[in-house]
Amino acid sequence: MHSLQQHRTRRLFAALAVVASVLGITTVVAPAADAAVYQSCTQSRCDAARSANTSWKSRSYPSTRGWVSGWPNGQCNYAGGVHQNREGQLPAGHSYLEFDVYPRACGASRDAYRIIVDRTANVVYFSPDHYANFYRL
Repeated sequence: MHSLQQHRTRRLFAALAVVASVLGITTVVAPAADAAVYQSCTQSRCDAARSANTSWKSRSYPSTRGWVSGWPNGQCNYAGGVHQNREGQLPAGHSYLEFDVYPRACGASRDAYRIIVDRTANVVYFSPDHYANFYRL
């Protein structure tokens, strides 16, 4: 029962992070140690994540943090730099970069949707909930 309560708490914090990002509130949410890693991505936003990955790949996956211009409609997208994998959800000892999925105005609040590029294994993951879950693309 304790595990179910932890799972619900983790989901609640992930949902609050999404709501806060929509409202433009800056939040820091620690990823859960019991995050799930799925071998495929069939969620409704997986196509958007695949498209974002194609765009970031065409830009050679920049390794520095910051806003990158050149998206449609004069928008930018955010390259998050190195993903630390601090909680160890993804394979240990690998090198990771993180990127936002959805472009927006430069400097706007970020949302919870990320792609994580495993540069060691040449694998890309989608996290729709700021590292609470990972879906292999």
